[in-house]
Amino acid sequence: MAKADEIIHQSLRLRIMAALHAARADEGMEFNRLKALVGATDGNLGSHLGTLEGAGYIALTKDFVGKKPRTRAAITRAGERAFRDHRDYLRDVIEAGG
Repeated sequence: MAKADEIIHQSLRLRIMAALHAARADEGMEFNRLKALVGATDGNLGSHLGTLEGAGYIALTKDFVGKKPRTRAAITRAGERAFRDHRDYLRDVIEAGG
C-alpha cells in the first residue's frame, strides 16, 4: 500500500494540490483564483502555499500587472509525483474499505 504524504494530506493543501494539478498545463494559477476555488482566506492560503513551497511541491512567482502585484502558484515535478503518490494512497484506502 502507498504511504500518506502528511504535507498533502491536510484538507486545504490537498485541495490546493488538486487545483494546481488540474491547471498544470497552464502557467499556474493566480492567487485570487486559487483562493476562490479552494475556499480559503488570504492568510490561510498564504500559509499553506508557504508549506507546499517549502516542501518543493509548488513554485510561487510574483510579478506586476501594471502597478498591481500578482502571485501565481504552479505545481512542480516533485509536487506532481507527490500528488500522484498520495492520490494512489487514498485510492488504496478506499478500495481496502470496500
